[in-house]
Amino acid sequence: MQNTTEEQHVNDAETIAPEASEIWMGPLGGLEPGGLARPRIGIAGISIESSTFSPHLSGDEAFTMREGASLMAYYPFLSEGSDLRAAAEWVPLTHGRSLPGGAVAPETYERMKRAIIAGIRAQGPFDGFFFDIHGAMSVVGMVDAEADLARAVRAELGDATLVSTSMDLHGNVSRELLDAVDLITCYRMAPHEDVWNTKERAVFNLLTRLRSSVGADVLARRPYKAWLQVPVLLPGEKTSTRLEPARGIYAEVPVAEHTTGVVDAAVWVGYAWADEPRCQAAVVVTGDDRQVIAAEAERLARAYWDARDDFEFVADALPLAESIDAALAATDERPYLISDSGDNPTAGGAGDVSWTLGQLLDRPEFADGGLTVIHASIFDPAAVEAARKAGVGGEIAVLVGGRVDDGPSGPVPIAGTVFSITDGDPDAGTQVVIKAGGVHAIITERRKPFHHLADFTMLGLDPHAADIVIVKIGYLEPELYDLAQGWKLALTPGGVDQDLLRLGHRQLAPGVFPFETDAAEPALVALVTRRTTR
Repeated sequence: MQNTTEEQHVNDAETIAPEASEIWMGPLGGLEPGGLARPRIGIAGISIESSTFSPHLSGDEAFTMREGASLMAYYPFLSEGSDLRAAAEWVPLTHGRSLPGGAVAPETYERMKRAIIAGIRAQGPFDGFFFDIHGAMSVVGMVDAEADLARAVRAELGDATLVSTSMDLHGNVSRELLDAVDLITCYRMAPHEDVWNTKERAVFNLLTRLRSSVGADVLARRPYKAWLQVPVLLPGEKTSTRLEPARGIYAEVPVAEHTTGVVDAAVWVGYAWADEPRCQAAVVVTGDDRQVIAAEAERLARAYWDARDDFEFVADALPLAESIDAALAATDERPYLISDSGDNPTAGGAGDVSWTLGQLLDRPEFADGGLTVIHASIFDPAAVEAARKAGVGGEIAVLVGGRVDDGPSGPVPIAGTVFSITDGDPDAGTQVVIKAGGVHAIITERRKPFHHLADFTMLGLDPHAADIVIVKIGYLEPELYDLAQGWKLALTPGGVDQDLLRLGHRQLAPGVFPFETDAAEPALVALVTRRTTR
């Protein structure tokens, strides 16, 4: 059998604007005559967001591997007793998930890829496959790692298996990835409060197609896919769905989804901190009416392109010194949060750039302890071990950070008192707090994001009582967003620097905004395609 692709360019466009909710929810419908009563569905994937501008290398230690029962338990919507669990025979193979970081080591990627392919070979065949990926994985020496993985998965599955893919909206959708899968969707919220909802939607769409009345006609189960890339590449901190124009654009996604003839609609922002041709915004609308899905894809793409100059940072974006000055001046806005955005580990930063901490320690306003400042965080196992040896209450002088990404400062010296030592965090390992004047520096054994209030309180810190809280993050996650009485986005150095133009992209496709502002207007014509068997 030869796998080919059926495709068509469609130029028609139309505009619709009914009301729509932000989040998809829906029960699984009954089995249609001729559908598969209990299809056999495999689950596998790799999920990581990788900055090619970060010197961090994501090796075996970066990934949490799940397989079999542990992978099945990972998905709350597939719990025992749920409708979706009962609707299919689920075969969880293997899945690797990592905190965002630097590019993946080739041997680590190949190991995970081989495990997925071996699982398909040993436990197939499958009627359907849930391909759970991020979309912004970079592998050293490779371009478009997700497409490479998807092609390998498709080759092993064969053409008869229906593949549904769930992605982060900061992923990238190349033509090569698109061609290897049948259904594809992504988050509709940033911050990503709809992670599980999106994965559930991907599974729901897969089951709906498998249970449809087309019976054994594999081709008829496959929806058409209207795809186009939008030559815009912006950081997530400019495209939060809390604010316009992203809020309005993403409100139109469920409008498109609920149009007759459409199965799903999705808009990807793309990943700004990798230097690959696939890195740009994208739109995919899937469905059975080729004209409609093309029109909806082009409508969403046009809205994104037309708004390209309107995207702004989620908070005032200032140099670090000006951000600190603003926090000091706002005495009635406590706690005041500052995003140390350039080394955000949840966007791919190394997490050990120590430049910001050095700047805090040099500020005379924090020297006498009259103000309480929390800095989260830097991972440095050597500094953690030195604090452990000193013990709580002990005096310590140690170099911190800059071991992986030396940034503009390299390791910085800190001299103070060990405020607390906390063992056993599943992500961070041992965590210590060193107090120098009013600065409380959190140092961890391993990389860890600080998104929740409990991340601080478990260390003996009360962020509500602090004057200033500085976190290696971009836009604030919900608990920190609610905590902040004032907020600045500090434009700090690191592998996910918000100033994209100074990072030095070289491999982007031609004409991508804002790297090229005088490029010709893009055609924004959808390519309509679906896999066929000849």
